[in-house]
Formats: sequence, structure tokens, C-alpha cells
Amino acid sequence: MNATTPNAPLNSDRVADARLMTIATYAAVCMALTLITIKFAGWLMTDSVSLLSTLIDSLLDVGASTVNLLAVRHALQPADEEHRFGHGKAESLAGLAQAAFISGSAVFLLLQAGERLYHPSLVTNTWVGYGVMAFSIVATLALVLFQKYVVKRTGSLAISADSAHYTMDVLVNVSVVASLFLSTQLGWVLADPLFAIAISFYILHGAYEVGIAAYHVLMDRELPDKERAKIKEIALKHPKVNDVHDLRTRLSGQDSFIQMHLEMNGNHTLYVAHEIAEDVMLQVQNAFPNAEVLIHQDPVGIDEQRAFND
Repeated sequence: MNATTPNAPLNSDRVADARLMTIATYAAVCMALTLITIKFAGWLMTDSVSLLSTLIDSLLDVGASTVNLLAVRHALQPADEEHRFGHGKAESLAGLAQAAFISGSAVFLLLQAGERLYHPSLVTNTWVGYGVMAFSIVATLALVLFQKYVVKRTGSLAISADSAHYTMDVLVNVSVVASLFLSTQLGWVLADPLFAIAISFYILHGAYEVGIAAYHVLMDRELPDKERAKIKEIALKHPKVNDVHDLRTRLSGQDSFIQMHLEMNGNHTLYVAHEIAEDVMLQVQNAFPNAEVLIHQDPVGIDEQRAFND
């Protein structure tokens, strides 16, 4: 006998979350397009390879954020007959795409910076570079703050990956300002390409973080130990539950899936056992609102009996 949650229609909170996620993806695409235009003009006027690095990053931001937008729209679709567990893993696929885009931008930047190390040149019209970077920092920071709010509200992996990317952009833009100052005010011509190389390695680190998080979800990694312990604690609080075993958990987009076996008195009627499982299921759902819970009831000692018979 199993107790499980039915496929219920989206409640008002989930509808609001879906709207927030959609707005966040469109905001990211619009922001990237705006920054591309401004940074391209700034690069033409300054010939700064550090500024070029941020332009390249923004070009890839458009691709990554567009993939994100499509993935989030797909992930928000409810479960259907062909996808009983929903479409949440589309977010993780978008995360892997983000990691690929970010890595590509870092490699291209390394090549450009390496070339500039061998052929250093002065940065010109630095006031343009300062203006472009100031606008980029303020605008990107505003987007990041909004994305972090959306992630806190929805737990979206795709938006989290995008937020991590744009957070790096803020730091990259700050470092570009520093490289422009060192190159023009102190005459450190190599500061421009050296900062670009440092930025590229930082970007690669961020790509790894995004990619490994997406990989874990796609491979059905268990929920964190703290959350698994909380699930067991909730189940064992029921006075008629003797023990919990075979706890299995995984994450898919906004949804988590929880399966476990409850051990209880074997003399309980089927109806009573079902009621116990229903009570535990509701308590777990209260703690994990977006969880689908599947519970199997076992009489106490059934594992020992099976081992003895074998």
C-alpha cells in the first residue's frame, strides 16, 4: 500500500513564482542586448582588451540567457502523460548550456589577452571606458539583485546559474575599471591583458560551479543531508511510526521527489496504515511545499524476516 500526492493544479503561489521566473529571463536577455550595444561602441573607441572581454561575455550572455528563457518556459509546463515527473530538468540542461557558454567566453578571452601580451598597446579614450563600465556595473547589479530575489522565492536552478553569471560580470566590470586606470594613469600597459587573463580564469571557475550543480540534478543526486535528516525527523515524530528506511530523494526544477518506507505495527488494519502514511505525507509536504511524496508501509521486522527466510 502506497500513499502519494496527486497531480494537483498549480496554486496561486506557484503561478506567481512562474511569472517571476519568466520576467527574470526576459530581463536578462534585454539587459545583455543593451550592454552589447554600449560595450561595442566603447571598445571601438578605447581599443581595450579588458573592455573587449566584457563585450564577448555579453555576447555570450545573450545566447545563454535566451537558452535560459526557453528552458524555463519549458520547465514550467505541468506534468503530462509522457512526462509524469514534469519538465523541471530542462532548467538543469540550461545550466549545462550556461556552463558551456561561459567556458567558451573564457577561452576566447584567454586567446585575445595572450595576443595582447605579445603586442601591447595603449588604451585610448579612457573616459568612454569609465562611463561604459559605470553603466554596466549599475545595470548588472540591479539585475543580479532581482535575480537573487527570484531564486530565493522560487529556488530556480536556471535563474541561479544566470545570476551567478551576471554576478561575475559585476566583478569583471570592476576589474576592467582597475585595468583602465593602471594602463592610462600609471603607464602599466600590460595591466590590461593581465587583468583579462585573471578574469578568464575566474569565469572558468564560475562555469565549473554552474555545470557541476546542473550535473548533480540531472544525475538525480540526493537532497542535502540536512534536508534528508529533517524528512526522517518528521516521519519519526508520528507516534505510530517505528522506523524509516529506504529514503530516496531527488530534485527536478522547482519540484522535489521524496520516497520512503515507514515501519509500523504489523497488526494495524490496512485503513489505519493508510491513515498513518497520509499523516506523515502531509507533514512532509508542509515542510517541503513543492515535494511529491511517495510512502510505502512496512510491518516492523519485515526486513529481518526476509533475511531469515533467505
